[in-house]
Amino acid sequence: MRMCWGAVSLPLALALVLGTALAQKLPTRDEGLFQMQIRDKAVYHDTSVMPDGAEISGYLFRDTPKRYYFVVEEDNTPLSVTVTPCDAPLEWKLTLQELPEEASGEGSGEPEPLDQQKQQLTANEGTTNEGTELFNYKGNDVESFISTSSPSGLYQLEILSTEKDSNFKIYATTTPESDQPYPELPYDPRVDVTSLGRTTVTLAWKPTPTGFLMGQPVQYCVVINKEHNFKSLCAAEAKMSSPEDSFMMAPKPGRDFSPFDFAHFGFVPSENDFGNKDRGLSSNRAPSGKLSSRSYGGPKPKASDIQKLCIGNKNIFTVSDLKPDTQYYFDVFAMNSATNTSTAYVGTFARTKEEARQKTVELKDGKMADVFIKRKGTKFLRFAPVSSHQRVTLFVHACLDNVQVQVRRDGKLLLSQNVEGVRQFQLRGKAKAKYLIRVRGSRKGASTMKVLASTRPSSKQPFPSLPEDTRIKAFDKLRTCSSVTVAWLGTQERNKFCVYRREVAESYGEEQRRREQNQCAGPETRRKSEKVLCKYFHSPNLQKAVTTETITGLEAGKSYLLDVYVVGHSGHSVKYQSKLVKTRKYC
Repeated sequence: MRMCWGAVSLPLALALVLGTALAQKLPTRDEGLFQMQIRDKAVYHDTSVMPDGAEISGYLFRDTPKRYYFVVEEDNTPLSVTVTPCDAPLEWKLTLQELPEEASGEGSGEPEPLDQQKQQLTANEGTTNEGTELFNYKGNDVESFISTSSPSGLYQLEILSTEKDSNFKIYATTTPESDQPYPELPYDPRVDVTSLGRTTVTLAWKPTPTGFLMGQPVQYCVVINKEHNFKSLCAAEAKMSSPEDSFMMAPKPGRDFSPFDFAHFGFVPSENDFGNKDRGLSSNRAPSGKLSSRSYGGPKPKASDIQKLCIGNKNIFTVSDLKPDTQYYFDVFAMNSATNTSTAYVGTFARTKEEARQKTVELKDGKMADVFIKRKGTKFLRFAPVSSHQRVTLFVHACLDNVQVQVRRDGKLLLSQNVEGVRQFQLRGKAKAKYLIRVRGSRKGASTMKVLASTRPSSKQPFPSLPEDTRIKAFDKLRTCSSVTVAWLGTQERNKFCVYRREVAESYGEEQRRREQNQCAGPETRRKSEKVLCKYFHSPNLQKAVTTETITGLEAGKSYLLDVYVVGHSGHSVKYQSKLVKTRKYC
């Protein structure tokens, strides 16, 4: 037996439901006709009418109650009503009113004229009573009223949101045993954590019997967030689509917005409304009803902190790309793909493992330290000056790819920057202060770097000064079969420059050159036969700080890799960007 629904005022509902719905035949249990009625949006969407056995979505304006009505024609009819709050606590109650004697039965099949409905409306306005309250609830749990034997009559479901505009879902049926609207949970509905890492968590759960026993299309969705567990997929999705508690966009009329929400537009609700009653409802129910509950609550996370992943029908899943040493909450929902209804497993939570503690490198005042970092790895360096100091000078030379440098003084963050090449930082000192330097490597590959920390105010720059552009330029028009001419920039500081060459294969490319571009590898790592020359150079005028050199003694049609090293006063050197050149084959 099907039920008819409508979000209308009580007198109007009596007129429409009794005068029209019962004068016509109620939705049939003939499945073909039932499916046709569901798809008829003119009947069920535009008037907020819902047939028995289908879940609907609704929308509430704050402090504006909404009422739904349905008729049970025969006594001893099973009845189940489920209300799912999506993004705010709801108050709702279910009441029963007896059907007038003349309204029962099959009806003539012909709708009543409009003037006859108006007469019925006028007659009912003065005689309507509140009926028998069967159940009421206040909160944000998913609640169900279930009765194995309900009397015939007009049932009213009244819903109110007192916190904010809110979405919700309703499901009602007079055949709960055969409908099985929601996927069934297994005997053990818990989600287990089977493996825990620094950035991964593996979850496992027992499959729903709805899938493998009943043959219904079931898939699982996993929801991950950092705040709390959700007990309905509707609640998680609502928070994902509405990250802030800002004004929610009203739905389109005719879909999940009832045209009868008169109170929202300034009309005064009737005496029977929630608005004129104490909203603190005590939870009670009729003797024939029983209650089933699924709850959620807690702080409200940002939408960006919530992930929803639908993974098909597998019941083991590894969540990746998590942050180390962070607590996460995991929920699993079994979803019926055909009806789009879902059931929540008992969620769980877990904290990912901490990052592996590494040995801290101790820096000595004024001494250079060589540091090697694995790809995407992290190294910690500690500098604890013995004497009191006003300032710390930190020199960093990233030899390969960029590195991220973070400096804390006694736990307080002083510096956080990406470093490429040679950089110098001035840090404000403090008596007995200790400095922790955290270095994170590149995603591209392993990194090497040199670090020097000093409290001496007169400490000289350990690395030579460099121009902004450390490329080597080759002049194509000056190429011969045995020589190439190159140029590079210098600075105002007098430095020593050494040029080296190395013959490379024809297949030598830019990718191989990049892998060999270790700026910290000095001339001492090169063969003597590769050395071309060393010379001193500087210019007071930076516009003219350019030097050229012609490299001779080369073979025709050969490729060579040229390197220029600039050596500082302390002996530390920095390599310019290597240059690949080729002599002419024919001259």
